[in-house]
Amino acid sequence: MLRPEEISNLLKKEIEKYQGRLEQVDVGSVIKVGDSIATVYGLPGAKSGELLQFESGVLGMVMNLELETIGCVLLGPDDQVKEGDKVTRTERVVEIPVGKELLGRVIDPLGNPVDGKGPIRTKKTRPIEFQAPKVLDRKPVSEPLETGLKAIDALVPIGRGQRELIVGDRQTGKTAIGIDTIINQKGKDVICIYVAIGQKANSVASTIEVLEKYDALKYTIVVSAAANQPPALLYIAPYAGCAIGEEFMYNGGHVLIIYDDLSKHAVAYREISLLLRRPTGREAYPGDVFYLHSRLLERAAKLSDELGGGSMTALPIIETQLGDVSAYIPTNVISITDGQIYLDTDVFYRNIRPAIDVGLSVSRVGGSAQVKALKQVTGAMRMQLSQYRELSSFAKFSSDELDSASKAQLKRGSILTEILKQKQFSPMSTPEQVFVFFAVVNGFLDNVKTELIPQFEPKFLTFMRSNYAKLAQEIEKERKLTDDIKEKLTKAVEQFMDMFTKTEDEEE
Repeated sequence: MLRPEEISNLLKKEIEKYQGRLEQVDVGSVIKVGDSIATVYGLPGAKSGELLQFESGVLGMVMNLELETIGCVLLGPDDQVKEGDKVTRTERVVEIPVGKELLGRVIDPLGNPVDGKGPIRTKKTRPIEFQAPKVLDRKPVSEPLETGLKAIDALVPIGRGQRELIVGDRQTGKTAIGIDTIINQKGKDVICIYVAIGQKANSVASTIEVLEKYDALKYTIVVSAAANQPPALLYIAPYAGCAIGEEFMYNGGHVLIIYDDLSKHAVAYREISLLLRRPTGREAYPGDVFYLHSRLLERAAKLSDELGGGSMTALPIIETQLGDVSAYIPTNVISITDGQIYLDTDVFYRNIRPAIDVGLSVSRVGGSAQVKALKQVTGAMRMQLSQYRELSSFAKFSSDELDSASKAQLKRGSILTEILKQKQFSPMSTPEQVFVFFAVVNGFLDNVKTELIPQFEPKFLTFMRSNYAKLAQEIEKERKLTDDIKEKLTKAVEQFMDMFTKTEDEEE
């Protein structure tokens, strides 16, 4: 039992060790709330982009800094925030969990899992807004990003670190190109991020189902901001996806990120800006709508070797109205990106899929990264297709008989058009594309009826897989057509064409 003097000594020691701590907490109050926007009085030290904590637990992000009030967008339901509620600063910006733990998961723009697979235990976060790599921190695009789509890899090639816009009307196959590209990254050491902005929940669920079916979800992260969520979540969604990708890129990894789509992103930002009473400009968009997308897409890059040589390839999607690529948002994003893949409604309805308009589609840097073997066999294809389009439109109105050279051009163009058709979710390897294009460009199909061309490709590829599997391995290894490979390939095509033409003659 302790004696009174011992108790007294213990109390003195505890009193001596005691240090009073005063904590200063900035507290504001909500003076107005509605339409996912809250006006907060007080908090003079708050910064633009800072997270605020409302009394109910809902988070908000500072957007407007005015003399006495703050305009804040809510990142949760606004019915949980009411006038008079207390608001405190968090002194941090919006961050998102990052790392390999996110692979195979579906999350919201705040990093919360929405796939019902339990919590995600990550060890690191990144701010959703981050400065793009400087020019000296980058290197030229030099590695191909193979999409598996013949029309793109041959005519509009994409390199790792490139920003290639996919633009077209509604329901022309824009998302399909992005999903096919993700499926084709299997085994290529590329992390894929799919950002769904303002889409219906069942559309996102269908996309996830496809990725699971083709075993692509295990190397993919899906960031979903559904159409029924607050506009602030739609606004931050692409930045969140980009931050997740940067974590891999700055650690030497390769990332493919698809923004589907930035038209809805711009509309969400316009809605926020109008509700915050910001001045309107063209088509009611705020004056900084160009900066909205430029600061996002500039973060995609091929990093220098000193920084690890990682890359992030961005495929933003923009929806046009009646094919109007000269509208405000499409022209903004076209000027930011390194080229565009234009999907034409007329081409789509002519049953040419993917419905790529070769004339309006361009890749400004991907040609430098194109696989040399493909470049060797497809060099003249774009010109042949352009000549075919002009000649076919002229032939419709010409009553005169065409000369033999024009007929040959029309024939070659129709064969190329058929060959470039491709079913959804069936990406093709580079060696197989080389096999097919080599046969076409070198005139082996010139005497085959156009209606028989769709039968040629599957039969030819089956023949090559069975008899010339090593040739595909050689092309994959060399990445170019040597004289020896050309000789073997010519022999293989001649051998198959003899069999193919005999079979067709017998069927007739």
